[in-house]
Amino acid sequence: MSLQMTVVAAFLRLAYKPRMATAERGRARLAEPKGPSGPPAKLRTRHEVTTRQVGGFDCHTVAPTGRPAERAAIYLHGGAYISEIAPQHWALISRLADAGVRVEVPSYGLAPQHTYRDAYPFVTAVYRDLLSSTGAAAVTLLGDSAGGGLALGLAQELSAADLSQPRRLVLVAPWLDLTLSNPDLPAVEARDPWLSSTGLHVAAAAWAGGDDPTGPRLSPLNGPLAGLAPIDVYVGTRDICLPDSLLLRDRGAAQGAQVRLEVCEGAVHVYPLVPTPEGRSAARRIIEDVATGS
Repeated sequence: MSLQMTVVAAFLRLAYKPRMATAERGRARLAEPKGPSGPPAKLRTRHEVTTRQVGGFDCHTVAPTGRPAERAAIYLHGGAYISEIAPQHWALISRLADAGVRVEVPSYGLAPQHTYRDAYPFVTAVYRDLLSSTGAAAVTLLGDSAGGGLALGLAQELSAADLSQPRRLVLVAPWLDLTLSNPDLPAVEARDPWLSSTGLHVAAAAWAGGDDPTGPRLSPLNGPLAGLAPIDVYVGTRDICLPDSLLLRDRGAAQGAQVRLEVCEGAVHVYPLVPTPEGRSAARRIIEDVATGS
């Protein structure tokens, strides 16, 4: 574990861990006004950026400037389904565009104003639109944290929607089970300097909107894995999402799915988005695979 990762973990424990450490604080976070979700000005000057409405929600396209994109990705951002897209997400999206990838960024509605019932028709429509101009074999579904769970859930919905699987799924520290009931989770949570299950339960209940949180659309770990595109998972050992990522690998193997799991020792939640040697190395591998992988 690098010195930078140690410093990041210490900062997160002081500045962010308390924000969702209790149900009361979780409810306060849930009630906070949502910030802007559009691409920052710097991104607009660097890339070709357009925004359109799909089913009443914004979808942003970030494309390379001055050249056609041979590869495409849909990026579903994290934030516990209650927080808007963050600068770290846009930074990775910008790097993907630099590498020649067209990136679709759906601004799905956040809880408590919206639930998963709004998100699935929207992201499915974005995927369908993308396949009208780009072959599925050139498309990657990419998501982090809550967005990683949504990406896996979307992949599980594609057959029913008569849509082809993408080339690959890339899941960064995905939130795979809204119930957070894995018996191995408490031991890892004690090491996680960022996330707290108590506050996440509040976010999960809001996103579920009164429905059973064990259903596959909310907890895609419980959904079918056979027949999905190959799945890459990146997770750290100091991440509350580690136990369910390990379970995804094991259930995938039992169902004949291709799941490649990369576990980074000492790394925090969504570490490929974090400015550390480990994070930069993982981000490079993700970008290279999305842009050029076969």
